[in-house]
Amino acid sequence: MKEPSFFAKILLFGEYGIIENAKGLTVPLNFYKGTLKFDDDKSFRESTESLLSFAKHLQTNMPDQFDTERLFHDLENHMYFDSDIPQGYGVGSSGALVAAIYDKYAINPISKNKLEKNQISELKKTFGEMESYFHGTSSGIDPLICYLNIPLLINSKNDIDTVGLPHEKEGKGAVFLINSGTPGKTGPMVQMFFEKMKHEGFRKTLHREFTKYNDACIDAFVKGNTEPLFTNLKDLSRWAFVNFKPMIPQRLLQAWENGIQTNDYYLKLCGSGGGGYVLGFTQDFEKAKTALPDFQLKPVYRF
Repeated sequence: MKEPSFFAKILLFGEYGIIENAKGLTVPLNFYKGTLKFDDDKSFRESTESLLSFAKHLQTNMPDQFDTERLFHDLENHMYFDSDIPQGYGVGSSGALVAAIYDKYAINPISKNKLEKNQISELKKTFGEMESYFHGTSSGIDPLICYLNIPLLINSKNDIDTVGLPHEKEGKGAVFLINSGTPGKTGPMVQMFFEKMKHEGFRKTLHREFTKYNDACIDAFVKGNTEPLFTNLKDLSRWAFVNFKPMIPQRLLQAWENGIQTNDYYLKLCGSGGGGYVLGFTQDFEKAKTALPDFQLKPVYRF
């Protein structure tokens, strides 16, 4: 029987803020995916070994929730995770793996169909415990979106709901990805954020300014209101340039500032930052491509 595929994801809004109960909006990214497969070719052994280490983590920390005996048996038979999701790029490489393992080996898995709100929170908690193996700490949001493969609105840590988005249109506007050229590491970036949170000034500006711009962007995006979306995107991008500068890939600092100055596009973090992809928003995709000649822009949503 063919194993199901689990797609990548993008956190459009809420990076770091969701740790502090700001809103978040996350959507599937269906041009990357991963699937559990079997093959004893030596080129897949590294993936199998990585899964073996993860299986030991589940056996030690979540023994009542997973059929680890079957998991270990399958790994002995050369199971691996076949994925084209780039690692360290903020699009859910570990999230898709966690979702795949949960789907196949959870003892009492929560079905994706007819989900109730409390089940979404329960899933998020389980996924957070699982994914903490990879990052030290995890909200569980990435595996949740990879598992459900539908847009999710994060109202708070314990209030998550499915959400409908405006249908894509072949208009001039776009949400796009820029490749910074190097992968990032989530753990050190998250640790840096927690260090920043020890300072009262940073905590205040995060809660008063970031949360305001972030939540306004989400509200406007969900409703399809372009004008308030881009007004708040500019504020959000400028705030991140000042307060999240260590998380912005060095190669993109100038491009980030140019977007704020020209209004041709606005950039924001995609995930934890430090490398990987950066998200861009523009009302004129052709103009953004002209303004960013040194980068390949990959559109993920058109309007």
